[in-house]
Parts: sequence; structure tokens; C-alpha cells
Amino acid sequence: MAQRPASAFVRKVPDGDTRPRLVCGTCGFIRYENPKIVVGSVVAYEDRILLCRRAIDPRTGFWTLPAGYLELNETTVEGAMREAFEEAQARIEIDRLLAVYSIPRISQVQLVYRARLLDPQIAPGVESIEVGLFRWDEIPWGEIAFPSARWALTHFHEVAGQADFTPRGNPPGEFGNLGEGGL
Repeated sequence: MAQRPASAFVRKVPDGDTRPRLVCGTCGFIRYENPKIVVGSVVAYEDRILLCRRAIDPRTGFWTLPAGYLELNETTVEGAMREAFEEAQARIEIDRLLAVYSIPRISQVQLVYRARLLDPQIAPGVESIEVGLFRWDEIPWGEIAFPSARWALTHFHEVAGQADFTPRGNPPGEFGNLGEGGL
């Protein structure tokens, strides 16, 4: 379906709804605005974790996990694997879902997987200035780009060595409304 020009839409509460929506003033079509899904992974190789130094806004120059928006017609696992390759030329194997974070301030739901790096040959992709494998005590904590990346690293550390665990969520008191950007 072709999108109508934005000027044809008005924000109003449609009949039978409770929230303001973008509604076409001509035909009544409702354009729903929904949260974006972000997928990523905490990728381990031996006793080290893969981090990417961002080449793009927000938070250019800061370190984060390989992650990004889920594409159309892609599973969340496929998306996490694609993001690892795009950002770090990393071929990974997904182990299991590590966490689901809600970041309502930026309308994101983030799914973060625990993964294993299949080959230590990594290189920056177009969205990364630099990539590296860090031991826990080498992680540049003061240069981590986003709160959710810090949460995921901490949750990864909590479940290290566990084959079975319950996926984590936002830490207590963290409602995802602080900080810039996403994962």
C-alpha cells in the first residue's frame, strides 16, 4: 500500500480506540506507530567479550555490543547474527535469549542474546570505528555507550557458566528512560 503524504494525516482518537493515532483525513486509514525492535548479542570468545566502538550517532566513539534494528522479514536470531557481522565482521552462534529490555523513552524493545564467536578474526564494519575482545576486567566501563549495554554485560556475567537461566529484564528501578540512544 502506498503511503499517503504526512499532510493527509491528522492525530486523533479513532472510534473504538483510546489513544491518539495518525488517521488519514481522506479515507480513515490508521497509521499505527509502534516501538522499534532492537536485537543484539553479548558475544564471547574464550574469556573475552566482543565490543564495538561506534562510528555513528548517537554516542559516536563509545563502546557497545553489536546490535541494531530488526529488519522486515527477519527473525530476531537472524537479526542479532546479521548485526554482529555488520558491525564487527563476526560470525557468531546464538546460545539463548539473555535479556529483554523495555526502553519506553525511545520506544524500543531490546532483545539481547548470549552468543559465541566462531572465529576470532574480527574487523570493524561500517558502523564501527574499532572492535575488540575484552576480558571482564578490561571492559572500558566509563566508555560504554548505553545503559542497556551495561545491563546486558552485567546480566551476561551473572549467568556465566549456566546452561539454563531465566532471561533478564530491566534492572530494578531502571525503566529505560535515562541516557541517550539504544543498546
